[in-house]
Amino acid sequence: MITTKRFSLFIMLALLPLAGIAQKAPKSPVELDKQAHRGGSGLMPENSIPAMLAAIDLGVNTLEMDLHITKDKKVIVSHNPILNYKSTTTPDGRHLTREQAESYKLYEMPYDSIRQFDIGMKPNPEYPDQKKIKAVMPLFTELIAATEAYAKKKGRVIHYNVEVKSRSGGGGDGIYHPAVGEFVDLVMADILKTGIQQRCMVQSFDVRALKVLHQKYPEQALSYLYSGQISSPIGDLFAELGFTPEIFSPIFTLVNKEVVSYCRAKNVKVIAWTPNKADELKKLRELGVDGIITDYPNLFDKQ
Repeated sequence: MITTKRFSLFIMLALLPLAGIAQKAPKSPVELDKQAHRGGSGLMPENSIPAMLAAIDLGVNTLEMDLHITKDKKVIVSHNPILNYKSTTTPDGRHLTREQAESYKLYEMPYDSIRQFDIGMKPNPEYPDQKKIKAVMPLFTELIAATEAYAKKKGRVIHYNVEVKSRSGGGGDGIYHPAVGEFVDLVMADILKTGIQQRCMVQSFDVRALKVLHQKYPEQALSYLYSGQISSPIGDLFAELGFTPEIFSPIFTLVNKEVVSYCRAKNVKVIAWTPNKADELKKLRELGVDGIITDYPNLFDKQ
């Protein structure tokens, strides 16, 4: 007669081979990572808190945004290194012109002065469907606090995709932003302070920034933004980086079966930017991308 103790041991031994198989089996594909580009700039003022909250309501998984540094070394959410004349209104109510915008470098302005400009009320010809609403250029930490609180209220867990907007080659160092090492440190300090690191990827076109991040913050998930050429057959896409990133993020027109297969073989996720038509999103999903970054997150519901 088999005792209870011996029977338990027998079951454990019998299951060991199955456990080994389970550990080696590839993970099942996850749901598409739906990302709102700049919070969904086709619908709301880009890189603003109202845009991010609206994107959460639309059901996105990830909020994508751009980061710059002010004169007083604060991390702010902005795509351009200068005030965007297409969407900015001055403190006295005038619409900023293209010529005027050139004299407003964010890296030469303390944050308190940047906050005086409205970025949501001027009609933006690039996004005719964009809702007009009062908004200011937020601090990165301020935006995260707002989105985390809102997501919690909605019973959601939100992820982040933040871009270090340093210029490749060093041409912007000391002019539009600090040296790349300092830029990275300031961004990472805020990521760590807000406690979002495990839900945050850091992306950049600037290989220098990605190298610093990889060397100094090896635990940080990195996304390689790319808009260059891809040969066929594909060579080493990551040769310039010198390491394999967690994510490859090409402009969507570069994505094909070969690119997806190449990245799959290296255990690299593919997140494409920035398709803004339903048929473009549909094609990318059929190709098997892991994520899509779009200005119109409402398109995800039409798939």
